[in-house]
Amino acid sequence: MASLLSQYPGVRGSAPVPADATVIGAGVVGLSIAIALQRRGLAVTVLDREGPAAGASAGNAGAFAFTDILPLASPGILRKAPRWLLDPLGPLSVPPAYALRIAPWMFRFWRACSPARVAHSTAAQTALMDLSRAELEPFLQATGTAGMLRKDGNLQVYESLAEFRAALPGWQARADHGIAFQHLDPEGMAQIQPGLSPRFVKGTFTPGWYSIADPRLYTLALAEHFRARGGILERVEVRSLRPTGTGVQIDDDRHAGHVVLAAGAFSHRLARTLGERIPLETERGYNTTLPPDAFDLRMQITFGGHGFVVTRLATGIRVGGAVELGGLDLPPNFARAEAMLQKAQAFLPGLRPQGGTQWMGFRPSLPDSLPAIGRARATPRVIHAFGHGHLGLTQSAGTARLVADLVTGQAPAIDPAPFLPQRF
Repeated sequence: MASLLSQYPGVRGSAPVPADATVIGAGVVGLSIAIALQRRGLAVTVLDREGPAAGASAGNAGAFAFTDILPLASPGILRKAPRWLLDPLGPLSVPPAYALRIAPWMFRFWRACSPARVAHSTAAQTALMDLSRAELEPFLQATGTAGMLRKDGNLQVYESLAEFRAALPGWQARADHGIAFQHLDPEGMAQIQPGLSPRFVKGTFTPGWYSIADPRLYTLALAEHFRARGGILERVEVRSLRPTGTGVQIDDDRHAGHVVLAAGAFSHRLARTLGERIPLETERGYNTTLPPDAFDLRMQITFGGHGFVVTRLATGIRVGGAVELGGLDLPPNFARAEAMLQKAQAFLPGLRPQGGTQWMGFRPSLPDSLPAIGRARATPRVIHAFGHGHLGLTQSAGTARLVADLVTGQAPAIDPAPFLPQRF
């Protein structure tokens, strides 16, 4: 506890810092920020339209994917995307009803896939991953959630030597950063994870892949810790923000010295009330959570060629992933969850598919695969902290540290420039 408290000192700096802050969003990112601000001495209120752990923080795969330093926007994705898009139930889909609306975002995504931009995004992602890894375990200790951390590793599997060879440049980039991994043949894979289909000819095991026992229970535990330290958590749908001379007006009836906008996939709507148009889109993710005894799963398995994972949680076996760029308003297409479950049965022949619960959630995604972390253009009293895509849980502790630095006027732990919301 003492080591964490030393990382979250009291408010310092030449400029006066408001004694209160309001965080909009009670997902894992918003609550981590709220706790970090509490530890800087601020009185903190969290507002959320549905309450804690109601969105992607509940239904994600539960991984702290610190080794995922490569952005989704990359030449490799561009090569795979045409084939994937031909399959409406495949790893990447765009519903026809949303195709025209997503086109400007897709153009920005395409531009972000240039080698120079990928190199820039990888360096920035690496810095945020390193910070998040360094912050995670002290944060878990301080919030009483350390017992939920698992260090089982991840196994990425390949159906052909061609698929494996295509992945090698990415593994070299990880090796250059000091990330440990081991390439395995079928016998090596069977030793650490029995029950894989023989169709997988190669695999790569990453021991430094952490996970949480259950992401929903973890986020709810953060909410309880926040409340126990005097934090206020209210179920309120915020509709507008407006700068004032002393802070930020929230709708017509609230005022805060600082506001942190961490409302996930809904954040861009509130940013618009401040005059900012940030190209946030929604990766709709699907999963099925089976009973805990559905399979003898030893670690998370990534089926990268099919865009989904199978994860062992304390509450069940979760089969999910993929990307549907379909916005916030279209009805869910649970045939996508069923398609992944059918593939999982083929890939793990002993998997029992009965008794599952389906879920769909919104991942907030920006075209260059980096989150928006930084001050609003309209006022320095609003800090944006959203757009983490698949990496909200992974980067939650690091984002909390960086936002707390910005709010209290301290030197940021890492360079925030690559994450500026105005970079688009």
